[in-house]
Amino acid sequence: MLEQLTHMDRISQIQNGVEELLTIMSSSIVYLHTRTSFKQVSEEIPITRQRNAEKHDPPDVFEANQKELVTDLVRKAKEIEYLIESLPVPEPEEAQALRLEHLEKEMQIANEEYRVAMVRAKKLHAHITEILREMLSNGESPPET
Repeated sequence: MLEQLTHMDRISQIQNGVEELLTIMSSSIVYLHTRTSFKQVSEEIPITRQRNAEKHDPPDVFEANQKELVTDLVRKAKEIEYLIESLPVPEPEEAQALRLEHLEKEMQIANEEYRVAMVRAKKLHAHITEILREMLSNGESPPET
């Protein structure tokens, strides 16, 4: 059971890591889109937008920030990869089927034991009820213990 909880913790960590990775990617796209200065890269493709100088980062700052964003993305991706690799190897179908058959047999045995215990409890309840009725109808008090 503890092992299953550990695996579920890892799955939760992977889920959180993927959400963080998506947040980093989304923030990176917003940054790259809003803080870049437009440059003409081809004579055939004209620049259609211009930004004020205060609305875009200088080229050296922009490049440093790009590298930091890439570093963050790669680091988070490696963390997720490590968590995935630490998950257990999936159990083969044949082994799963055998394990499930064994659990089914255990469950049937437990259900039968429960059924027997319930029958016994009902018999004991009926017996005690009968004794109490008999004692009350005779006007006797229960024996002192």
